[in-house]
Amino acid sequence: MEKIKILVADDDREIVNAICTLLEEEGYGTVKAYNGKEVMQCMHEQEVQLILLDIMMPYQDGLTTTLQIRNEKNIPIIILSAKTEENDIVLGLNVGADDYIAKPYSPSELLARVRSQIRRYLRFGSQNMQKDGEEIIQNGSLELNVTQKQLYVDGEAVKLTSKEYKIINYLMHNLGRIFSAEEIYEHIWQEEAFSVENTVMVHIRRIREKIEINPSDPKYLKVVWGIGYKMEKYN
Repeated sequence: MEKIKILVADDDREIVNAICTLLEEEGYGTVKAYNGKEVMQCMHEQEVQLILLDIMMPYQDGLTTTLQIRNEKNIPIIILSAKTEENDIVLGLNVGADDYIAKPYSPSELLARVRSQIRRYLRFGSQNMQKDGEEIIQNGSLELNVTQKQLYVDGEAVKLTSKEYKIINYLMHNLGRIFSAEEIYEHIWQEEAFSVENTVMVHIRRIREKIEINPSDPKYLKVVWGIGYKMEKYN
């Protein structure tokens, strides 16, 4: 099988070299770029399966480059940036990035995110033709096959209990909407809710452990303090 190739772009050559060394030790092939224009040139010259992209680069920044890439290809893009404000992260995801990692980050976190995006890309590339006639809800790296009653995270099937599946199904059909613990309980358990916060919270925690890279800092299943829970919406 041909080696997976990852394009790494940052104007700091030491950072590029360090990331490429890390990736190569894991068996990936690497391509180096130091600004947005070089990224586009590399993409047109060779096939890559993932792009790691800094935002602050000369000649053409990472956000502009992400928009350009998205106009041409559906290659997964992970933004690596020292810009850590929520609006920066939201902007990066909105212009087409698949993930956003704030600097500084640990090598293990970077490799975990890389593996998840590669798995997802390879799986979706090979199985799109099998989705005809099935109800699929896609949200970032989560895919809920309602027809099969199966949740996939980064292309890997996740085993859920009946109640956990019903909660995921409910929230993914209502992305971005906030539900109180009482609303969730009454919809899932089909009975009137009395002092149900702990029951719902335990189920939410268990779901997080199965779908989140870092359950203590969830990307998808969020608490809105004093109100309830929601499934964050991603492209």
